[in-house]
Amino acid sequence: MKINEIKTIGIIGSGTMGRGIAISSSVSGFKTIVFDINEEVIKKAEDSILKDLLKSVEKKKLPDEKKAEALSNLNFTSEMKDFSECDFIIEAAPEDIDLKKNIFSSLDNICRKDTILSTNTSSLSVTRISVFVKNNPERVVGMHFFNPANIMKLVEVVKGDFTSDECIKTTAELSEKMGKVPVIAKDTPAFIVNRIARPFYGEALKILSEGTSGHSEIDKVMKSCGGFPMGPFELMDLIGIDINFSVTKSVYESFFNDPKYRPSFIQKKMVDANITGRKTGRGFYTYDNSKK
Repeated sequence: MKINEIKTIGIIGSGTMGRGIAISSSVSGFKTIVFDINEEVIKKAEDSILKDLLKSVEKKKLPDEKKAEALSNLNFTSEMKDFSECDFIIEAAPEDIDLKKNIFSSLDNICRKDTILSTNTSSLSVTRISVFVKNNPERVVGMHFFNPANIMKLVEVVKGDFTSDECIKTTAELSEKMGKVPVIAKDTPAFIVNRIARPFYGEALKILSEGTSGHSEIDKVMKSCGGFPMGPFELMDLIGIDINFSVTKSVYESFFNDPKYRPSFIQKKMVDANITGRKTGRGFYTYDNSKK
């Protein structure tokens, strides 16, 4: 599949990441089909995307005509069979290997054999996921966006053991067409960014657990002295403490329980209590979701 052949993009999952990718795709002129499990979830995604687009227009980051174009490009479905017309798929489902197995096995049967199948996984092996595709596994590639996907520029394009060079080239070119900056990475645990980020979160959580300092003080130090736009606890709340915890566990297991990647009991306790950050209104900080 060449870049000029890509007209329709399918996105699996309408959570925070999927919605951001859908905005990037539709604003860039691609017909975009967004899939999720039921109509209620899809309706919430439609409302959220519309709010984000309106906000971009209000802030003069997006012309009003571009907003109209994006909305005309967007289609929503709860039927995966609608992906049969897609040229490129971006899977943005939760980090669960069994779920991804079901998704990619289904896509293998639904999509054309030349349709590129990409995964937005941040920690699972692209090579392992490609095993679930029997027809031309060379078309399976990692396309890891960062949250919020419609704003953040970086995309890690991950080459699995079976991924073809042409697939990598097309995926990188698509990233650029979507206004992103692609970086090619090998299929190693956590790729580049998430591997570097683990100590950022891990050491912050250790300092907190030891009682050396509070979470807001740690964030303040990292922003004031380190120059980071957000501290580690603010960032975990934005990403989702559950997602961050899941990625940390995956990296820890992938490196055969290397202690430097060990997850924190603080995160586990919060996830068990459904205190997962901005999306639930409470994480390390408290949020007023009624203003959304």
